[in-house]
Amino acid sequence: MTPHPTAASGWQSVVARYQRPELSSSLWQLANTLLPYLALWYLMVWSLAYSYWLTLGLAVVAGGLLLRVFIIFHDCGHGSFFRSRRANDYVGIVAGLLVFTPYYQWRHQHAVHHATASDLDRRGVGDIFTLTVREYLALSRWGQVRYRLFRHPAVLLGLGPLYSFLITQRFTVPGSTRRERTSVHVTNLALAGSVLGLSWLIGLPAYLLIQLPVMVVAATAGVWLFYVQHQFEDAYWAEHEQWDYAAAAVQGSSYLRLPPVLQWFTGNIGLHHIHHLSPRIPNYALQRCHDENPQLQGAHVLTIRSGMRTLALRLWDEETRRMISFGQLAELRRTPTKHTPT
Repeated sequence: MTPHPTAASGWQSVVARYQRPELSSSLWQLANTLLPYLALWYLMVWSLAYSYWLTLGLAVVAGGLLLRVFIIFHDCGHGSFFRSRRANDYVGIVAGLLVFTPYYQWRHQHAVHHATASDLDRRGVGDIFTLTVREYLALSRWGQVRYRLFRHPAVLLGLGPLYSFLITQRFTVPGSTRRERTSVHVTNLALAGSVLGLSWLIGLPAYLLIQLPVMVVAATAGVWLFYVQHQFEDAYWAEHEQWDYAAAAVQGSSYLRLPPVLQWFTGNIGLHHIHHLSPRIPNYALQRCHDENPQLQGAHVLTIRSGMRTLALRLWDEETRRMISFGQLAELRRTPTKHTPT
C-alpha cells in the first residue's frame, strides 16, 4: 500500500516545489472562466425571448463556470493564486461578489477549517457539522430529529446551499474582526447595487430567472464536493491530543476522481488531500503534485457514484472509528455493551 505523508519523511519539502503560482497560468484561468461566464449570462438574457428551457440549459454550464469562479476565489483566500498578496485580495474580493460571499470573513473561517479539519475537539467553524454516536445518543428526542433533518440530503443539498450563500453570508459572525465585518457590509452593498442595476436593465423577473438556477447549480455542486471530501466511511477523525496535521490532510480528505471535463469545472479540487496538505499550492498544480510524488498518493479514492453513497453517512462512530449511517447505528445498538449515552 502506498504510504501516506505521515509515514514519509520530508513531505514539506516535496509540496514546497509546487507552491509558487505561475502568472500566465493564473491569468489564463481567469480568462477562460470569467469571459465564458459573462458571455453565457448575455446568451441567457437573449434566450429568455425564445425558450426558458434553453435558458436553463445554458444555466447548467454557467453554474459550472461559477463553481470554477469559486475555486479561484478560494485560491485567492489561501494566497495561492498569485504571488502578490494584494493581487490575491483584489481578485478574491471581485470573485466573492460573483459567488455572493464576503472575501475576508470567508477567508478567516476557511483558514480555521484547514487548521481544525478532522479534529473532534475543534468542530464547528467552516465545516459540515458532524456528531459522534455518543453525542447523538445523548441528545433529546427533538435534538436527534433536528440533526437528522440537518443531515438529510434534501436539506444538505436542497435548501442548504442556497441558504448558505444567499442568506448566511449576509451576516457577520461572532468574534469577527473589523475588516471581516466591513467585508460583509461592503459585499452586501455591492450585491444590492448589482442586483438593482441588472434588474433595471433586464427586469427583476428576468434577473431571478437567470441568477437563481445558476446559483442552484454552483452552490449545490460546491456543497456536495465539500461534503464528500471529508465525509466518507474511512475518514480520519481524532481527539485533539492525538490529531496529526498530515494524517488529517491525507486520511481525512478524499481524492475525488472526476471525468476530465468535471475536473476542469471544479478546478482540481477533487485532489483535496493534496490541497489540505498544502493549501498554498494553486489549483492548477494539484494534479502534477499528486502524479509526481507516489508518497502522496495514499488518499481514499472516490468516484461520483461512491461519493453519492456517502450521503447516507451521518455520524462518527467512536467504537469502529468510521462514519456510519443511522441504519448502521440501529444495528450496532443491538449490542448491549456499546453505544450507550454518557
